[in-house]
Amino acid sequence: MRVLIADDHDLVRETLASYLMSEGATLVRTASNLPAALDETEKIGPFDIVLLDWNMPGMDGLSGLARMIAANDGNPVAILSGTSSRGVIERALAAGAAGFVPKSLASRAVVVAVRDMAIGKIFTPFAPEAAPDPVKRIGLTPRETEVLRGLSQGHSNQEIAEIYGLQEISVKLHVRTLSRKLEARNRTHAALIGRDLKLV
Repeated sequence: MRVLIADDHDLVRETLASYLMSEGATLVRTASNLPAALDETEKIGPFDIVLLDWNMPGMDGLSGLARMIAANDGNPVAILSGTSSRGVIERALAAGAAGFVPKSLASRAVVVAVRDMAIGKIFTPFAPEAAPDPVKRIGLTPRETEVLRGLSQGHSNQEIAEIYGLQEISVKLHVRTLSRKLEARNRTHAALIGRDLKLV
């Protein structure tokens, strides 16, 4: 299986590439934006499946999806994103996406989804008509949003405390609660989800 992972977040690319290679993918290439992904497809030829970050540079939503589907000679192209609202999923599937894979999905589950989509199946984490609005569901407090903004900017707990006039222990508590609400594995994952959901 030949896979292209296009995402502007290093951790996402490296983690997924590592899992896919360990699970038997014959070729895994990565790109950090849509132009680079299109270049990879032009150089190497169509991939069995392409995973596209919905919010990465150059995407421009459905326009980027259409360009990649054409460049990949009609082979499966799926959306990889932290945003999983009903409207986004329905638009992506209607535009020809092979599936919609949330970044919060465990890596092994992503591998299974990739295999299924590569052979023509459609993958979504839930039925589009029942998809909840993740922003409304999460319900971060204003203080948690500030701390999440600090995480997204790469600040330490101590730096966040100084910026927002908090005690460091309070920042740690906010990181814990916002990570739980976002279902994030760690602070980096929380920052990634927050960015993709446009919470900060």
